[in-house]
Amino acid sequence: MDAMKFFDTLFDMLGLSPPAERTVVKPRAQVTTREAVKTRERVKTREVAKARELAKPHEVLAVAEPSVKPASKKAVLYETMTREMLLRYDVRVRKWRTSMSGVAWYVTYRDGRVQRLLESPKPKSPMSAAIFLHEIGHHAIGFNVYKPRCLEEYHAWQYSLAQMRQWNIPVTPRVMQRYQRSMKYAVGKATRRGIRELPSELLPFAQ
Repeated sequence: MDAMKFFDTLFDMLGLSPPAERTVVKPRAQVTTREAVKTRERVKTREVAKARELAKPHEVLAVAEPSVKPASKKAVLYETMTREMLLRYDVRVRKWRTSMSGVAWYVTYRDGRVQRLLESPKPKSPMSAAIFLHEIGHHAIGFNVYKPRCLEEYHAWQYSLAQMRQWNIPVTPRVMQRYQRSMKYAVGKATRRGIRELPSELLPFAQ
């Protein structure tokens, strides 16, 4: 009799039943861990905040636009005058100077094209406008039309002053001083180079 039959007979004699097979049941993982509790609390907090936000009346927030200072009437005047005078005589600005000086010239190409150029301060005041219009004046009256060279300077200045008045730009005492000083320099230069006779327009500037 093997061991199993022996124990079965023994259990029968004693009126006992053999022990049933044990089934090991692994405990289920706990659902209510600390992390799960914290997650539920965060979700609940977000839901409460969302509900409160929806309960608020909708507010329209005004977006502040950057303040742009409108251009002054003087600035508009100078800008308009500059643009119109350049277009009128088809002149290109090579560069705006920072000093109160200017120069005007032209370039003739082999195909016959003529490029009119100038350098001057950008018109922002009566003085800078006077110098700009003086250089425009050289293109307006034409180069080598008036002889001697100082007479051309005189007519370029007359053009400048006339245009300032036409554009309602004040001809200030400083502008007139610049005009007088420029003409005296031009006439003095012609005299030093041996000019024989000054045109009548230039006699007031002879030293």
